[in-house]
Amino acid sequence: MQILHKTRPPALVGALLLSALVLPSSVSLSDEMDMSPEDFEAIAAKVRESVVVIRSSNRTGESSGVGTGFVLDANGLIVTNHHVIGEGREFTIQRRNGQTLEPIEVIAVDRKKDLAVIRVRAENLPALELGDSDSVRPGQPVLAIGNPLGFDFSVSKGVIAGRREIDERGAMIQVAMPIEPGNSGSPLVDAKQRVVGVIAIKSGDALGFAVAVNDLKKLLVDPRPVPIARWRTIGALDAREWTVATEGGTWRQRAGRVVAEGEGTGFGGRMICLSRRDVPMTSFELAVDVKLGDESGAAGLVFHADGGEKHYGFYPTGGSLRLTRFEGPTVFQWTILQTLPSAHYRSGEWNTVKVKVDNSRIVCSVNDEPIIDLDDDGLKIGRVGLCKFRSPSAEFRNFRVATEIPSTRLSLEDVARVHELASQISTTAPPEVATVDEIADVGEGALTLLERRAKDLEDEAFRLRHLAKLVHQRSVENKIVAELDKGEEDASLLRAALLVSQLDNRDIDVDSYTRLFDRFAAELRGRFDSSRRERRHVEQLAEYFASDLGFRGSRGDYYHRSNSYLNEVLDDREGLPITLSIVFLELARRVDLPVVGLGVPRHFVVQYRPEDEPTEVLDPFDGGKFLDMDALRVVSVPGLSETDLEPATKRSIIVRVLRNLSNVSVELNDIPAVLRYHDVILRLDPEAALERWQRAVLRFRTGQPARSVEDVDKLLELDAETLRERGVDRRNVEQLRSAIEQRGF
Repeated sequence: MQILHKTRPPALVGALLLSALVLPSSVSLSDEMDMSPEDFEAIAAKVRESVVVIRSSNRTGESSGVGTGFVLDANGLIVTNHHVIGEGREFTIQRRNGQTLEPIEVIAVDRKKDLAVIRVRAENLPALELGDSDSVRPGQPVLAIGNPLGFDFSVSKGVIAGRREIDERGAMIQVAMPIEPGNSGSPLVDAKQRVVGVIAIKSGDALGFAVAVNDLKKLLVDPRPVPIARWRTIGALDAREWTVATEGGTWRQRAGRVVAEGEGTGFGGRMICLSRRDVPMTSFELAVDVKLGDESGAAGLVFHADGGEKHYGFYPTGGSLRLTRFEGPTVFQWTILQTLPSAHYRSGEWNTVKVKVDNSRIVCSVNDEPIIDLDDDGLKIGRVGLCKFRSPSAEFRNFRVATEIPSTRLSLEDVARVHELASQISTTAPPEVATVDEIADVGEGALTLLERRAKDLEDEAFRLRHLAKLVHQRSVENKIVAELDKGEEDASLLRAALLVSQLDNRDIDVDSYTRLFDRFAAELRGRFDSSRRERRHVEQLAEYFASDLGFRGSRGDYYHRSNSYLNEVLDDREGLPITLSIVFLELARRVDLPVVGLGVPRHFVVQYRPEDEPTEVLDPFDGGKFLDMDALRVVSVPGLSETDLEPATKRSIIVRVLRNLSNVSVELNDIPAVLRYHDVILRLDPEAALERWQRAVLRFRTGQPARSVEDVDKLLELDAETLRERGVDRRNVEQLRSAIEQRGF
């Protein structure tokens, strides 16, 4: 059994919450048992809008898990498990439409029952109604919507199994339904769309436990709000060093860095954090190292700040450097004094931004290179600190303010000397102590120079390795396509299948395996008796395949990728129905026996098709055993159609092998492999809408929106009915297109 993972006065809050708990007229258990699939689909569609994704952080601020919550009150109350948000940790909340909900306070927590209620900054949210958990009965149908295994807003359907006492949690509702990590905090909903429990524990493959909603009601009677700034103790800013001057977003501190996330509530998402350090009156320098989470954001320094809306800001934005005078909350009160690009700014890396103030003169630099030099006396003496705009995150380190900040910029002679010493270092032995000392004597700038050079070399090596992989993939793709383009009669299924294996292992020698098959065929021909009865030769082929060569179906390791690599199937004599069928088909072809492949659902088989005799089905996975139609329906599906019994083309066989590899890679979360297989599938079958849709989503999630839109637009050329027949919902495609447009593509 495992736990899953992942301002009004208190009295008034409790009263408002209890007023929302009035239930509609009751529904009998027998009525609920009659709920149709369409009824559940309608309920799920409505409930899904009230469900949120909650992502929590660990001690270092990194993502630690995904859980679920649901809207309890239209004015911003969210319910989840306590373990989803964690004790004192950072967490984010997001709706299905992509809207981020900013937590304001944790209004109630029951650590024993594993419940938490959070207030967010929002209005008019679609809230769920609370039911009566004391009235639930075994066998009653229920559903839960959550984020299991990272699949956001997935629906699970099941029934109430009973009520059980669970350690210190007391009585909980036991449910029979699929529950996975990420379902924590999911609302357990009855047929009247009322929440009767909050999913909290997984027990076995299809059993779990939910906190009874009546326990939530008791918690809401006496809420004890904790402002989010006090709740977040891990990574909290040192109040003796910093003051957060704006609402919205979060500032945290870890290992010498200050991290800003989210966005402020004012125009442009402006966030300001002011230092408590003393500032020289009229002449001083101010500097910080800053790294943007995304170049579409902006973050940097604040000076002459009044603690409210007025201040100067110098910051990188969109690859340029900008100095702005802010005199109020609206864009009409902001004056952009200068925006300039700089070759000295390094996108995606740490950059040192620096401001020198001398009365009205302002000199702004990036990486010790002056960019802006002007006079402006619009604002006078004030505090200094940090700023961030829009939603991308930003990190800051080495904040400093002084009358003068020494430059870390190296002279040309020092740069040349460091490069020369570094180039002399052996790749097979540690550097000499004298060399290390000489570089260290150059100063702090030498370390930055070495790190930058190392980063450049790493980036170049990564690009070259990635390019090599793409070149190899494309080369093999072209060979597969060229082989199958020869036509059904002339294409070599063996060669095409071995080339599929070569996608992942460039060392495979295709010709050596082809020669191996030639030896198999010659040996098999020598085994044929003199009767020349074709049916007898098929029997001898099956016997040779299973007994002499030892090919067998993989049962203990069925979903291993090796079973789809034909070279490993040949090496190990173990494989899937389809790869063993490829071996059988290729042997039959070489000895001139009329055997074809049948791509029946779930279990690929082969069929002996003589000219003047009835056809017969054989199962290479089961040693080439002959199957009648009843036996074939057992290993496949009961309702086999005429289409299922048509001979499979060589192209369709290769596509099916690629789909098997893709499915295994999804289970392994090997996204590059999934994309690789989808690329080849779509080269062979451009009409494969499901793979095109999946590739579009994966391209978008891996930072390739421009390539994703190519697939999306191709799909949108088809009408909704055609897409539905091919397993794709056009509405999902349109939503992805909208998300891509928001990225500027």
